[in-house]
Formats: sequence, C-alpha cells, structure tokens
Amino acid sequence: MRTFAINTLGCKVNQYESQQIRELLEQLGLSRVETTEKPDLVVINTCCVTHTASAKSRQYIRKAQKLSPDAAIVVCGCLPTVQIGELNALDGDICFIRNREIIAVALSQIVDGQSIKHCLDLDSDLTTISWLPRLTSFDGHTRAFLKVQDGCDGYCSYCIVPKVRPVIYSKPPEIALCEAEALVEAGHKEIVVTGIFLGAYGQKSVRRKNWTNQRNDKLASLLDGMVRIPGLARIRLSSLEPADVTPRLLDTFCEHSNIMPHLHLSLQSGSDAVLKRMCRQYRADGFRDKVRLIKSRLEKPAMTTDIIVGFPGETDEDFEQTVELAREVSFAKIHTFSFSPRKGTAAAVMQDTVDNRVIKQRSKVLHDLDKQLQSNFRQQFIGETAEVLVENSNGQPRGRSERYFMVYLKKAEKRPVKNELLKVHLIENNEDGAVGQIR
Repeated sequence: MRTFAINTLGCKVNQYESQQIRELLEQLGLSRVETTEKPDLVVINTCCVTHTASAKSRQYIRKAQKLSPDAAIVVCGCLPTVQIGELNALDGDICFIRNREIIAVALSQIVDGQSIKHCLDLDSDLTTISWLPRLTSFDGHTRAFLKVQDGCDGYCSYCIVPKVRPVIYSKPPEIALCEAEALVEAGHKEIVVTGIFLGAYGQKSVRRKNWTNQRNDKLASLLDGMVRIPGLARIRLSSLEPADVTPRLLDTFCEHSNIMPHLHLSLQSGSDAVLKRMCRQYRADGFRDKVRLIKSRLEKPAMTTDIIVGFPGETDEDFEQTVELAREVSFAKIHTFSFSPRKGTAAAVMQDTVDNRVIKQRSKVLHDLDKQLQSNFRQQFIGETAEVLVENSNGQPRGRSERYFMVYLKKAEKRPVKNELLKVHLIENNEDGAVGQIR
C-alpha cells in the first residue's frame, strides 16, 4: 500500500481530524493523492448533522468505490457512530469505524496488510485504543484549525451531535500550545481555535448550570498563552454562544492585537418561544445584552451568526422577531439554514411543522437581509487600511481582512503570494467583498 486519499465533509473539527489522519498515514509511509488517481486507500470522514450531509457522505463512499474499485475504503467521522440505518444500503468491502478511539490502530493495521474484517473486529476490543497524532501542519491551507475541545451534552432539540460526539474532552493547555507552536513553525500565520462547543473548554459539561458560578474563563486563559507564540499573527475563535463571551475573554481580546475582532455568535432564532423549544441556553434579550457589551469593548467588531428558518411552531411573529434582532445587531454575515427534521432528535417528532413554501420565503428574506448587512458592514471600512492574509496565488489575488470579509486585490507591481500578510488600502465595496490596493 503506497497511496491514500481523504475526502472530508462537515465542520472545522472534522477538517482538523482529517489532517491528523493525513499525518498518521504519511508517518506510515503513504503519499497523498487525489481520489481520481486510484489510491490504494480511501478515507471518507463523514458528517451527519443533517440528512443532506448524510446523503453527501454516502455519495462520496459510492464515488470512491466507483473510481477506486481495488482500494481499501475506510469510513469514519460522525455518520458511522449513530445507528439509524443510513449506511445499511451500502455494500462491498468497507471498514466503518464506529469508535473514534480505534481510528489510528485500524488505519495502521490496514496499511500493514490486515483485512478490513480484522479492522471491524477492533470495535469491541478496548485494548486497541490509540490516538491520532498531534498536528504539525494544516496541509493545503493558509489558516490552520486547532481543535481544543470535543463533545456535547447540550441536547438542543434539533441537533444530533450529542449522540455522535457524547464524550466531553478538552485538550490540556500545554498540549494545545505545543500544537499551536508547531503549526506556526509550519508557516501558518493564522490559527482558528475550534471545538464542538468551544465555550465549554475546560469543563466536563456544556450545560452552564453545571459550572461553578455558571461562568468559564478557561478559554481566555488558553488564549493568554497562545497570543505569546512568536510568529502567530492572527487568532480567531470558532462558534460561541453569547454567555461564552465573558468580561475576561473580552479583556483578552482588548489586550492582544493578534486576536481578531471577529466573533461568531450562534443566534438560531430571535424568538424566545422558538429558543425555548430549541432548548438553547439563552434568550433574545440576553443575546442583545451581550452584543452591546461586545460593541462597547471592541472597535467595530465583526459579528457573524447562524439562523435556522422554519423551526416547528415558528410563526410569522417569531420570524419577524428574528429579522428585527438581526437588523439590530447588524451582523457582518448570516448563515441561514432551512429547518430539516433530523431523525434521532427531539425536533424531528415535533408537531406544528412549517410549510416548505413558507420556509423558502423566509429564507429569501434573510438572504436578502444578509447581503444588505454584509455590504453595510464593509462600507464603514472603505478608505481605511486593512491587513489581508492572501489565500491564493492563481487568478485575482484575494484574502481575508481582520474582520473576516473578503478583500480582492488590485493589480500591483509585485504579485502577492499565498500566505502573505499585506497592508491594503480599501478603495471600493463590491457585491462579494471589498477591493483593495496594496500599500
């Protein structure tokens, strides 16, 4: 066995874990190739947060079987861990890894020539636990994701994640910092600190009622160490809930210029009635209060969010409350998701479903509002200087500003190179981003 390919679906955590798998397989002597190059081993890191994600995961498996009929196919990630029959229709020699703890040893044994049948037998043998290696590079990307937390026991009514990632784990600070140092040494100037429920870093539960004083400053403490890593120009945080943004965390933002003024706060709905049915740990006024606090401490912060449209029982009034709150916050970006019942969750059996035509209409309202708010947010920076991390070396150069909006670079005497940090004068606000001239 000489070559491998990895196909990844889903969140930043899945992408991080695929990079770990890549490093393991390279340590075992394999070379990475594209799926179309008929690799000896194909790893498919699946997602099942929605039915669409599950369907795409199955499509990737079938495509791998078709393109590489002689390859060993290993399916890992979230989909094999939840037993709701979504993989039953697949046939052929496939190794479904249902316990994450055995991924490393299973892959090692397959590379060593063991049969897939032997790999399946490992599921029930706890003596085979072996962890994936620490990450030393995030191959193919300018920004590197660093997973420091895993697992959730929050049980939001629409979410299947607590069933597929039930074990709450936080990476010890010393290991997280060593990993961050290695990523910087590999050339990454920006690290995105991520987790399944990042705000619960250092806790044994994501339920704040189980925390001492119902507050957690351990994430801020981790950042206090990370900001001092030489060469680490940028740090971002992945998704947080409003209560995760503590005064201590904002102090850390204010004290260190290499933490970007960008917070992704998941709203999901602006209606208290809907938030209650979703089993979220906050209400609309609490969200408003936290946004006011953030804006009082950070200069023109970018606040991005997720919103679910058409949750069971969502009335016109509920939706209007969501739109009103989105306008009030002036989000820099809204990720809109149409509600789709996920088998295995409480919301899947809720009554009073919303008609699909209504969901489409409401989604369009939010999409239009998102375009307007994005443009409004960028406009306030036209005429100013931004720092841009170049993401590509082909076509028109572009990259992300500190506040995460895309900046397209006008032609300059010296062509910028990928992963270069540049000072850019923002001169124009276009539909898809800002246009800037290298200073």
